[in-house]
Amino acid sequence: MIFFEPHKRDKTLLPHNPWTAMIAPRPIGWISTRNASGAVNIAPYSYFNAVSAMPPCVMFSSDGWKDTLTFADETREFVWNMATYDLAAQMNETSANLARGHSEFEHAALETAPCKIVSVPRVARSPVAFECKVTDIVRLKTADGKPIDNTVVFGEVVGIHLDERYVKNGVVDTAAMKPLARLGYRDYSWVEKTFAMDRPKD
Repeated sequence: MIFFEPHKRDKTLLPHNPWTAMIAPRPIGWISTRNASGAVNIAPYSYFNAVSAMPPCVMFSSDGWKDTLTFADETREFVWNMATYDLAAQMNETSANLARGHSEFEHAALETAPCKIVSVPRVARSPVAFECKVTDIVRLKTADGKPIDNTVVFGEVVGIHLDERYVKNGVVDTAAMKPLARLGYRDYSWVEKTFAMDRPKD
């Protein structure tokens, strides 16, 4: 068993940071935003997840104060779009470092669709999209209180778009949508098989 402190890892043994390879799989935070002037942005985030069921809430973490974070802070809205295997190449294209004002939607040839409650557009081909209202923006810090360059955005899901083709007998067929998962390094996966387990009875 290897033990190491994160800032002291043996780079001859682990030349590339293994952190994200060990927290896997992770859902991709494919976040679209719109600023107060109407410019839109979409970008994938490696740190994203659900944090509450009722009301439903999600979070994503931004490494640095990027356009997505700036826009979400301005309008207090964002949309999570499910990244799927069929959209993998376009999702990856939206991670490109484009000049401010250049649309990632256009760059990746992504068709947009309007939302019902928020002003932010969603990815038309994504089988699931969450319309979100920002509830908190939290700057992270170390255990000894020093601020770090990561900021977490929390949002309440106020509207859900779900492609009815993936609802079977009243249940969402997750595997049929082939949602992408983020692994470590340059690796991805997708949900292909599922299995069920009953919770232990009291």
